[in-house]
Amino acid sequence: MSEFFNRELSWLEFNARVLKQGLRKELPLLERVQFMSIVSSNFDEFFQVRVAATKRMLESSPDTADASGLTPKMVLSSISARAHQIFRQQQDCLINDIIPELAKNGLVYVPSANYTPQQTEFVQKLFRSEIFPLLTPLRTDTEAFPHIKNLEVYAGFLLKPIAGIKTTSTLFKGDDNQPRIAFVELPSGISKLYWLPSDKKERQFATLEDVISLCGTQLFPGFEVEETLVFKVARDADFAVDEDSGTNFIHAMEDVLIQRKSSFPVQLAYNGTSQTIRSFLMKNLELSEDDVYKMDGMIDPSELLELREADETGKMSFEEWEHFYPVDLPEDEPYWDTLKLRDKILHVPYESYDPVVKFISDAADDDNVLTIKMTLYRTGRDSPIIDALERAAQRGKQVIVLVELKARFDEERNIAWANELEKAGVTVIYGLVNLKVHAKVLMIMRRESDTIRRYVHLATGNYNTKTAKLYSDISLFTANPEIANDVSLFFNLVTGYSTLQNMKHLGMAPVTLKDRLLSMIQREIERSTPEQPGLIIAKMNSLTHEEVIAALYRASQAGVKIMLNIRGICMLVPGVKGLSENISVVSIVDRYLEHARIFYFQNAGTPELYCSSADWMSRNLDRRIELMFPILDKTAFRQVKSWLDMYFEDNTNAEVLLPNGSWEAVAQSKRAVKLRAQEMLYKHYKYQNETTEKARKNTQGFEVRRK
Repeated sequence: MSEFFNRELSWLEFNARVLKQGLRKELPLLERVQFMSIVSSNFDEFFQVRVAATKRMLESSPDTADASGLTPKMVLSSISARAHQIFRQQQDCLINDIIPELAKNGLVYVPSANYTPQQTEFVQKLFRSEIFPLLTPLRTDTEAFPHIKNLEVYAGFLLKPIAGIKTTSTLFKGDDNQPRIAFVELPSGISKLYWLPSDKKERQFATLEDVISLCGTQLFPGFEVEETLVFKVARDADFAVDEDSGTNFIHAMEDVLIQRKSSFPVQLAYNGTSQTIRSFLMKNLELSEDDVYKMDGMIDPSELLELREADETGKMSFEEWEHFYPVDLPEDEPYWDTLKLRDKILHVPYESYDPVVKFISDAADDDNVLTIKMTLYRTGRDSPIIDALERAAQRGKQVIVLVELKARFDEERNIAWANELEKAGVTVIYGLVNLKVHAKVLMIMRRESDTIRRYVHLATGNYNTKTAKLYSDISLFTANPEIANDVSLFFNLVTGYSTLQNMKHLGMAPVTLKDRLLSMIQREIERSTPEQPGLIIAKMNSLTHEEVIAALYRASQAGVKIMLNIRGICMLVPGVKGLSENISVVSIVDRYLEHARIFYFQNAGTPELYCSSADWMSRNLDRRIELMFPILDKTAFRQVKSWLDMYFEDNTNAEVLLPNGSWEAVAQSKRAVKLRAQEMLYKHYKYQNETTEKARKNTQGFEVRRK
């Protein structure tokens, strides 16, 4: 048995755990659809990046085995086998479970073969008036094969001249010896579902794919459609900008975005029965059977999420969970005085992200604030944070923002933000050469009396108001001067020229963070005894760093108990006698994406607790700028530790990793109370909010008598 699981196969098991949520019949129906769509979008990125990289490795180093002992060819073969299994499960669930259950709830999908005459007439009219003008058919018998865009959905048509119809010209007729195949890109920006007229009480709908496939003959006068196929192609997106080329960095990044649209294909997903079109695509895209995936249900299940608008009772969606404003932060005044007294931990999405926006907005409008410095990685559209930074610069404040352009699939948006910020007077730094800046940090410098006080925000997640409602993350507000000093050193290093200064509290990758982790693991080994064994508890997205895993193995062999909560990839093999018998690994997939990184070291009774932007992966610890920050405030320490413990109490959504690489649900005794970490956290914040509101109302109800 290898000491490491393969990274790509471990990721596939993560996506299988996402699929399991979609298979759970007790979950609301449209939430199951949501998990199904996440499976598909996860696969899109996986094929574009990880499969593409493995294919390139097959060309350059075919005999090189990875830490798990697998060569690129073995990895690709295993990926194909497991990915096909997952897709089949997904499609089977969509066709035989979710679609029928939607029908039971009065939302009926009608295939084009089952349209009534009235519905056929409606669809034909809809096609002519709203869809036909947006379509551009592409013939395939030209000298160059038509370009199939990355991840766009197309309809393919095998055509045959209608007998008896003559044409005055053979110019556009085509070669009778070649199959006449045409492609049509399905338009974006329009609805993917259409309500059909029906005499029944139920609501019936059609898909855009079906409408275009049915009405495609209108695109090819003089021809009839013999066969159709709806398909999507994923292309290589694992590009890195050449940062040593000497060219303008933004121009180089824009070139990467152009390359991504026309790079080599890595996967073909299709829906339909046309073997002629399927074979034609495989030949021209140079794809093998392992690269081709049949979708019997829908290529993109997210189309069904448009049905949320028809869920009038809300029974097909999760009960709405409120994002509570923190009870220990003032809503109507800045946080300066509060943070002088204590640190504040923000836990989104259970708590609202508004305090982060308010923190920056207050700084922009405060005449005593002189400087704002921050990093931006994935900010999102229509960002109030960007608005506040621009306003601060326009009011004459010094605003320095490090915008990381290399945030994969967000590069175009980040380039636009960078240009907009510069126009507003913000000093924009475009990251560091060959290092992606992934740290999430903000510092505000404010004049107070005869001094300059620094206020800091450090986070495990991005400055993104949209994902803050969907991702579980932790951040720290503090005015601790020692942490502020470390943050000043950090910004001096990444924005200017500076030899690394010793940071008292922060760990920074790729310089000190990994060494700190390794030293804390070693310290746990040295201080562990049979009577009082060491303890490491860690929560993260992925664990792949071989050096860190080896250190955890040594700690396990020394008797240290290690509890890991890992959402995604885990290359560590737990529970192996003599190697990792003291290590357990659990994973939780639930309604919120688990994104926080929290690390606890028992340290012989003097425990330490850290949060970080970094997973324990090679890319994070060796090739990115990351920060790990301690939780020093005693109240904050107790809060974060209690949250961390909850993830190991979950017996509802948690799964445990077995030594053979498979995952199984955490065992639950018949008498055990069902515990679900995310639900426990939500109820905690709800109770805290309701208790505070009640106390506030009671206080307001007292009448104070005065003489």
